[in-house]
Amino acid sequence: MRALVAYLSYSGNTEEVADFIANRLTMDGLAVSMHRIGIDPPVFPSDYDFIFIGTFTWDQGSTPDEVKDFVAEIGYKPENVAVFGTGDTQFGGDDLFCLAVDKLVRFYESKWPGLKIEQSPRGNQELKIVNWLEGVLENAKAFA
Repeated sequence: MRALVAYLSYSGNTEEVADFIANRLTMDGLAVSMHRIGIDPPVFPSDYDFIFIGTFTWDQGSTPDEVKDFVAEIGYKPENVAVFGTGDTQFGGDDLFCLAVDKLVRFYESKWPGLKIEQSPRGNQELKIVNWLEGVLENAKAFA
């Protein structure tokens, strides 16, 4: 199985989560391609069994323009999209925390809940990522 981990990261937090996800997927035997949104050349989502899209939340709960452009580049709504992101409750509180994740989950009508990480994925948040990935992979078997 092939997985694409596409992400946008300014501070490095979302990139850390993307790297963690890619490493775990590789350990689970998936062939993983990394894609830096807004930097790497376009990809062909139809080449992948799973697409993981990672973002941070910008401004007052907005999805960054680069991520919106990536969504437009895809040109359709694949059914195999799982969304993750990083945020900071310090800016905007719980109402705006990782709101871009929620927006992308709704847009793609994802089968899986979005993964929301407070700032960096270190410490107990690593287990949160592992549990989320297990849920995505297990749930995907049911849809296969």
